[in-house]
Amino acid sequence: MRTYSPTTPSRREMSSSSFKALSRTRPEKSLLRRLKSHAGRNSAGRITVRHQGGGVKRLYRIIDFKQNRLNEKAVVETLEYDPYRTAWIAKIKYEDDERRYILAPHGLRVGSEIVAAPNAPLKVGNRLELKNIPVGFQIYNIELKPGRGGQLARGAGSYAEVLAHGGGYTDLKLSSGEVRRAPSRGYASLGQVSNPEHNLITIGKAGRSRWLGIRPTVRGRAMNPVDHPYGGGEGKTQRGTRKPKTKWGKVTGGRKTRNRKKWSNVLIIKRRTK
Repeated sequence: MRTYSPTTPSRREMSSSSFKALSRTRPEKSLLRRLKSHAGRNSAGRITVRHQGGGVKRLYRIIDFKQNRLNEKAVVETLEYDPYRTAWIAKIKYEDDERRYILAPHGLRVGSEIVAAPNAPLKVGNRLELKNIPVGFQIYNIELKPGRGGQLARGAGSYAEVLAHGGGYTDLKLSSGEVRRAPSRGYASLGQVSNPEHNLITIGKAGRSRWLGIRPTVRGRAMNPVDHPYGGGEGKTQRGTRKPKTKWGKVTGGRKTRNRKKWSNVLIIKRRTK
């Protein structure tokens, strides 16, 4: 983590990630795309997701979540920052000089060799089938459907732990505490996602949120009654409703939002702890 001298009130508690381990190079131009910013609006121009808009310009890095070049070794060329995600990314080069971006695990170094194979060596960064990963290992970028690409454990510092194998499925314990099953033929990478100190960052000032494209959030108590169930009253008043509600009157705060008929419910062994 990087901290700052308290030259201003906002600097006193501000902190950010340390970029010392990253390579001082420009991103690979062929793997960059410009994504249009919609500021939380739908095709009709109406805001459907609040508190989004603005932010600095950025380019999207195309990440290879599948790593489907099996049994081919690749060398890590650079470790880079990605403005669209919390983890670091690594640029790898195959023997035919093809370059791709992948999620970088914690502890990966420039010059390391990685490989994706059904039964690859048990080394950080290697990608192999779940059924060939021993119990107790930490994994990330996990496939929920074989061949689709990694969908679980992709954020900074996240990982899942292999608990058991059997019946064509592998039991995984996620960072949230949830225990669920995934097909044993799916692939996963060994290790923990890089930048594990991301959750310790203190934004410090409002302007830094605006750089990230996050607009201000107004408290419901500060609104008028027509705008929010908590609105109105003189000064600081109580909520006025028995259950906590959203701006649109929907009950929240402990209410389960997952569809009871979702097909993957049978794969969840234990729900995450509150």
